[in-house]
Amino acid sequence: MARAAERAAVSRSTIHKVERGDPGVGLGVYATILADYGLVERLELLVETRWDRTGLALEESRLPRRIRTPSV
Repeated sequence: MARAAERAAVSRSTIHKVERGDPGVGLGVYATILADYGLVERLELLVETRWDRTGLALEESRLPRRIRTPSV
């Protein structure tokens, strides 16, 4: 952990926060760590909407409901 913190130029407590998924950690820290491990292309997964279940459910709830007209 100390090596990762040193290479990313952040504190050990920040690395701990990254490991816990703390939302207060800046995206730049994640990018630096991923780049250090040669995984920077995985950064795009953070913004990939198909993995965002909450966002997809919210968007679906905003869609207009289909209304059938009564048959006469």
